[in-house]
Amino acid sequence: MSQPEQCVRPPGPRGHWLMGNTPAYDADRMGFLRRTHAAYGDVFSFDERTVFVTDPELTHDALARTNTSFLTELAPFAPRPDLAQATAQADAWMSARRTVWAGLNHSAAAAADARTVELLDEHLRTAAESETGVVDLMRSFTAHTIAEYCFGPDAAGIPALLAENLAITEPFTGSSYQFPAWLPLPRHRRFFRVHRHTVETLTGIVARRRASGGGGRDLLGFVLGADPAMPDRTVTATLRGILMGGHGIPAAAYTSIVKELATRPRLAADLRDEAGHGVPAARLPLAEAVVKEVLRLQPPVWLMTRTASAATTLGGWSLAPGDEVLLNPYLIQRDPRWWARPDEFDPGRWLTGQAAPRAAYLPFGAGPRVCVGSALTMRQLTLATSRLAQAYTVESGNAATAAPRFHGRLAPAGLRARFRPVRR
Repeated sequence: MSQPEQCVRPPGPRGHWLMGNTPAYDADRMGFLRRTHAAYGDVFSFDERTVFVTDPELTHDALARTNTSFLTELAPFAPRPDLAQATAQADAWMSARRTVWAGLNHSAAAAADARTVELLDEHLRTAAESETGVVDLMRSFTAHTIAEYCFGPDAAGIPALLAENLAITEPFTGSSYQFPAWLPLPRHRRFFRVHRHTVETLTGIVARRRASGGGGRDLLGFVLGADPAMPDRTVTATLRGILMGGHGIPAAAYTSIVKELATRPRLAADLRDEAGHGVPAARLPLAEAVVKEVLRLQPPVWLMTRTASAATTLGGWSLAPGDEVLLNPYLIQRDPRWWARPDEFDPGRWLTGQAAPRAAYLPFGAGPRVCVGSALTMRQLTLATSRLAQAYTVESGNAATAAPRFHGRLAPAGLRARFRPVRR
């Protein structure tokens, strides 16, 4: 990548005289990004405070400098934030994630294997007779899975709460232009109402568990047993973040996996052979490869945001405090400079023993804010993929035409499927 001779803003399209690039972007987000990338290269300005990056090394640089030069909690195209407050929140989260990490690693996640399969079967039984909307089905499955993982016997009501949270964010993903939060719009009022209800509900669960002596084999029990003890407010905020991340993101990935199984019967048969009979074994290399390839081609987090916390540079380009850098794993993971046959679905590329291009594979981010639940998510995605192929025949009338939707979490829009139990 050519470097600028001096620290200036990167070039970019001027767009409409009043609305800038927002109308063209919202009309066809990935089409706009592909065209602009071809015209301006790996770094380009979207507007006076937003920069897009599709260079893997610069992407890793921004991710590695998160918590120092960049912040991550901020949404794309939001009004300029309180950077000092956001920095303090980032510091608190880093301390909390160090505590919670051990409760989300491979060995901790393994304890939930049997229940993950049981919950999947319960949900798929509802779609045995007729086609159903896959993304809604998978959202329900992941909501129940992550709710039980976090709260165990106290999980009742949490899946419905997660569904409410997802519903209130979707109106904000369809447009890059957002009205100020202080405007009394119905969607704003609903957003704040659901947010308050969520925090109050989780706060109550944490307080009741603490009052009863803590404990339990779920993530809440693990966190409450930490030494030194975490304040209840921090416990609530930490588990809320894990709930949100463990709901919509895996559901989008499962939806893409279902599409692949529906359109690739040979692959489904190979996965079925690998799983054998009963609950799938712990080592499932083909299922894991399928998951990795789906996350490469259809990363649910197709766009990541970092916000400059102070004046800084990225690849020689100048950034002011509050400027947003939008990192694009979708294009990076389909770039022929880094991947052979980049648009081809080929799980075999993960079975050769050759390492993938490190900087060009970012399904869980990188750096100090890499997804804290990545081990849990990969384990459950792999296990559920194997179970899907082992116990069900996936039939879909629109799998071949269900296109990805670049709003919110990336998944095939409108995918419908029927899950017929395999007769033994």
